[in-house]
Amino acid sequence: MSEDHGDDLVGLQSHYQRLRAAAQVAAPPEARRRAQLQAMLSWTVANQGPLIAAIQKDFGSRAPMESLLAELFIVTAGLRHALGALSNWMAPEPRDVHWAFLPARGELRRQPKGVVAILSPWNYPFHLAVVPLTAAIAAGNRVLLKTSEFTPATSGLLRAMVSTCFTEEEVVLLEGGPELGNAVCHLPLDHIFFTGSTVVGRKVMQAAAEHLTPVTLELGGKSPVILHPLADQDHAIKRIATGKLLNAGQTCVAPDYLLLPGGDPAAIADKLAKTIAQLYPRLRDNPDYTGILQPRHLQRLQALVEDARRKGATIIEVNPASENMEGSGKCAPTLIVGATSDMLVMQEEIFGPLLPILACPTLEAALEKVATGPRPLALYYFDHDAARIETVLQRSISGGVCINETMYHVAQEELPFGGTGASGMGAYHGFEGFRTFSHEKAVFHQSRLSAAALLGAPYQGWMMRLAKFLVG
Repeated sequence: MSEDHGDDLVGLQSHYQRLRAAAQVAAPPEARRRAQLQAMLSWTVANQGPLIAAIQKDFGSRAPMESLLAELFIVTAGLRHALGALSNWMAPEPRDVHWAFLPARGELRRQPKGVVAILSPWNYPFHLAVVPLTAAIAAGNRVLLKTSEFTPATSGLLRAMVSTCFTEEEVVLLEGGPELGNAVCHLPLDHIFFTGSTVVGRKVMQAAAEHLTPVTLELGGKSPVILHPLADQDHAIKRIATGKLLNAGQTCVAPDYLLLPGGDPAAIADKLAKTIAQLYPRLRDNPDYTGILQPRHLQRLQALVEDARRKGATIIEVNPASENMEGSGKCAPTLIVGATSDMLVMQEEIFGPLLPILACPTLEAALEKVATGPRPLALYYFDHDAARIETVLQRSISGGVCINETMYHVAQEELPFGGTGASGMGAYHGFEGFRTFSHEKAVFHQSRLSAAALLGAPYQGWMMRLAKFLVG
């Protein structure tokens, strides 16, 4: 295959037609779905080392522990959960009917949508490809899986996984850039699942509208942290630093900025800097500190810092060993104290190890700031007062929330994961993922003995009295 994977673009229609023909025959039975999920699980467990090495190669520097936990653990936990719950998910669900129609009965059956596309990003190249794939396969679909052109080593292993676990009539892996992604979105698919930026998400939705294809958009945005002054400061600061710097901030649910109702930004910044220095005493050659995958993204982060500096923010670069970071492909953790709304760092999703710190007079003011911006993918609140926690939950709208933690809601298979507004639409993980890739079909079973045959023209006077009785 050529370097730009042009073969996948040329052969896209034939791939689609092959999957469409297979989808029109019959839905895969439970036994086949189980075999597919088990094969994915066995392959992932057997290839832990090569997967970690491939992700490391794509990033230039990626902590093996981060790949093990944030990629492989999430994937294997999801696969095991699906295998354990699949029978219940597939079982018809009884639904009540109105008493006037008894002894009829109703049920809900979930069937595969058909041929679906999954467009996965580069920041978690295995996790964000395989978790939605797990849901699509559990639901019985045929899948076009397009991986990111920025992670070729991981994509190569994903191609090996697909060829091992599926036939060509079940899953096709596609490698290529925006042109291929655009072509996929213009196909008459039954569902499109996209993870990426809000800007590209809008384009995906526009393309999907051509065929009225339903979409799930897992986007990002500016996920705030609110640190109440009466919270456990030491615990909170360590959890904020850990969440922010996982994958060097290249995470859609990474804490994007820190709000301090009634707090002291300078004091918090000092504590954060000391905590970060303990977590990462050196940066350049530290295997625990991840690099920035794309050079242009590193340049963008540097430009955000310089813009904030020019506009009056205090910049605190946390570089404990005072290393020269030039040419390392890494961006030092950077605290931006006194960030204001006119700074680019407060207008764009950061997607890197920069953390703006903003003071606000009260919790009410902090919630108002969050409410006036685009709805975030996640919100993090640190406090132990039940009444204030409930206020935050009631007054804020976000895709998900963690209380006294960051990001761990993503690892819970029993909790749906998804955005709202500018941070996305739809949800997946666990049963919600199965539902996302399923058509929920209503079925009404009429009884052999039924009064329904008496209803219909020509209408009798007693029928009007009955209708009025039913209406009330």
